[in-house]
Amino acid sequence: MFKNHLKIAWRNLTRNKAFSITNLLGLTIGITCTILILLWVQNELSWNTFQPNYNTTYQVLANRNFNGQINTDGALMLPLAKNIETRFPQVKNAVFTSYGSEGHVLMYGDKKLKQNALRVSEHYFNIFPWHFVKGNAANAMSTPDALVLTQSAAKALFGNEEAMGKMVKLDNNFDVKVTGVIEDVPEASSMQFDFITPFNYDPKAAEDWVNCYTQLFIQTQGNINEAALGKGFTNLVKEHDPNANGQFFLHPMSKWRLYSNFKDGRNIGGLIEYVKLFTIIAVIILLIACVNFMNLSTARSEKRAKEVGIRKTLGSAKTQLMLQFFTESMILTFAAFVISIGLVYVLLPAFNSMVDKHLALHLNEASFWITAVGILLFTGILAGSYPAFYLSSFNPVKVLKGTFLPGKKAAMPRRVLVVLQFITSILLISATIVIYQQIQHVKSRNIGYHPDNLLMIPASSPDVDKNYNVIKQELLKTGLIKGVTASTAPVTAIYNYSPAPDYAGKPTNSNLIVAALGVTEDFANTIGMKMVQGSDFKGLPADSAYMILNEAAVQTMGLKDPIGMKMNFFGKDYTLSGVAANVVMANPFKPVEPLMILYRPFGNNFVNIRLNDGVQPQQALKAIENVFKTYNPAFPFEYQFADQEFGKKFLTEDLIGKISFVFAALAIFICCLGLAGLASFTIEKRFREIGVRKVLGASVQQLLLLISKEFLKLVGIAFLIAVPITWWAMTNWLQHYEYRITLSLWLFAIVGVLVLLLTLIIVSLNTIKAAVANPVKSLRTE
Repeated sequence: MFKNHLKIAWRNLTRNKAFSITNLLGLTIGITCTILILLWVQNELSWNTFQPNYNTTYQVLANRNFNGQINTDGALMLPLAKNIETRFPQVKNAVFTSYGSEGHVLMYGDKKLKQNALRVSEHYFNIFPWHFVKGNAANAMSTPDALVLTQSAAKALFGNEEAMGKMVKLDNNFDVKVTGVIEDVPEASSMQFDFITPFNYDPKAAEDWVNCYTQLFIQTQGNINEAALGKGFTNLVKEHDPNANGQFFLHPMSKWRLYSNFKDGRNIGGLIEYVKLFTIIAVIILLIACVNFMNLSTARSEKRAKEVGIRKTLGSAKTQLMLQFFTESMILTFAAFVISIGLVYVLLPAFNSMVDKHLALHLNEASFWITAVGILLFTGILAGSYPAFYLSSFNPVKVLKGTFLPGKKAAMPRRVLVVLQFITSILLISATIVIYQQIQHVKSRNIGYHPDNLLMIPASSPDVDKNYNVIKQELLKTGLIKGVTASTAPVTAIYNYSPAPDYAGKPTNSNLIVAALGVTEDFANTIGMKMVQGSDFKGLPADSAYMILNEAAVQTMGLKDPIGMKMNFFGKDYTLSGVAANVVMANPFKPVEPLMILYRPFGNNFVNIRLNDGVQPQQALKAIENVFKTYNPAFPFEYQFADQEFGKKFLTEDLIGKISFVFAALAIFICCLGLAGLASFTIEKRFREIGVRKVLGASVQQLLLLISKEFLKLVGIAFLIAVPITWWAMTNWLQHYEYRITLSLWLFAIVGVLVLLLTLIIVSLNTIKAAVANPVKSLRTE
């Protein structure tokens, strides 16, 4: 029986090649897109799951009230870890690390490698048991000069030599000894580093409950109450510092990747929003492909009616007929799936390049085949369900007598499905445009300085700081440099936050926090920052104590006539010499933060260099490198362009924009494919009517309107439904950004016109052929 179903299904599919190819193409694109999206989604969901202590590991975060707003961060005081272990039995292990990975130079022989380091406390490997290739976790951090390398770092530094026990110079300043080699850190890990060293600190820091500069991770045991444990940590800190500003809570490892955004002390999601979005897009694309199959199958109902009537007359049950139509659906779906697997292999390199990942199809894993079978069954059954129920319900008597007519009621489900396709098209086009507009809106924001032709060079050793003035003069002598200044942080980031300085009239209970930046002379002039009042630091003695505030700081502090005001910062008196225009250094999607700029002639971490207009960057870089090699020979020359670093702040949004555009375009293409097929069958069905109308004098334009008006009516209905849905969805999405666009009704009007034109073009291309044909041919055919 099943063999017979296969034969008949194959015969029907090969007999109607246009129908089969259209459906095959739509299903193939739909399944291919779905697999690619699900690979990305699966990768995002798998982050950190390789960790053995995945379900019992937490990062301790703090909600702090700054400037009337609740800010969430992971900067904590160093002694908290040790006290937590002894105070709370629910905590099995507690370790602290540096606040993220840090760039350091490893030197061995003639090799100098800039690598990312993570400084950790002694029992770090109890919570994060990275697999040791050489050495072991028990002894790896037992000495202050320990060094644990990843395999890639060890290979780059020693080649084929044995790494264990080798002495390496760290930052040309400290001798460290290789005590272990671990496997490379997986890409899907929240912790990224090339080597690990002990977190060495002054013994006095073990009693410092004020300064926060470490991250704290804990491993729990038994049943715990996360909220109660976090409150216990808060009370512990208050015991040592009654004025501590912070409410502590536990952030589980399962949420580090996908739930990393906080607002007003509440978790508001993060990448999980995009995981949900693209999962929905994958389902929508697959549904559109299935809807195409349903529409085209039911549109051909009259051609299959006689077959159904004869089979029913010969005794075929309804279930047998349904099985026949499901078989056809499954054959097409299976063929589309096989082609899709090949396409995924071909497209994966380009897709990986777009999403900046290393995704792969693992055909040897059971999870892949479970997902594959799920997609296959879901698509095949869904696509074949309505045609199977609809076609198998025909009355054989009416069919064989020739009195069977599908009627308007039969066409209604098809119209509903077409409307759904148009709704998704309008939604996807609108969403893609809104995402693009939001990204461009932020990119075009006035950031308060000129990032073009601005270099940021790390002051990788004390030699740079010691020779800074000489380096500056040598750079200016090249004739390629317009300005040079040094700072404690790059122009594109904020490294330090601090309580606002004291001043006359400051409220006694003020908890105002400002971003803090130390700079040398000519900072504003070099980076292109506008001075609203006062002046830039210029011609000042080394022991001068001057300060600049940005407009946001002046406004937040309530200063009326700031120039010349005396400020006290950590016991040192400063004079406010200038007010700068607001500059965007941190998150470009948020309001500008209050900024305090201190005159700091020594002890800076970056040298900022402004190139002359018209200078070729490569020419300037060569000259700059020669100067730095002269005065900082022990370290490799590194640089960053400010515009490129600032552009990295948009990586996630750019990625989302690209993925949205590509898959929205493919979804719309599938819709167009189905619309073209449906229009073709509609015209074929009304071929005789077109011929009669043409004989009676109908023009091509009138015939186009005749065929198009039904589709245009469906577009109008879809537009009225899609606009409020899209408005609601995109308004919610934009709420994640404090600096955002305002939705305009013109956007939806333009999208509506685009969909209308697209529909007209597709229907017209199919209609014109019939409209210009000789009417005698159509009448003779009938």
